[in-house]
Amino acid sequence: MILAENEVIEIRKAGYVGAYKIHLLFSDDQERIVDFEPFLRNSLNPMIQKYLNLDHFQNFTVEYGDLFWNDYDLCFPIADLYEGRL
Repeated sequence: MILAENEVIEIRKAGYVGAYKIHLLFSDDQERIVDFEPFLRNSLNPMIQKYLNLDHFQNFTVEYGDLFWNDYDLCFPIADLYEGRL
């Protein structure tokens, strides 16, 4: 995500908080707790619904400044995560 000229925002760190919530630390030192539960529960796609299983949900990584699950099986635009909405 680019905010201003030459300013790229990336995720530095992500940590599971509980109940489908993840704490994100961005490269500009902003922090957000994003609740993924409404998105997961409202999805009709079984490939997304499988992440209602907390074992699957908690198995995320931060790669190249973005948040991913299962080798890019599930990911979100950084701008949405930065704004705390899905």
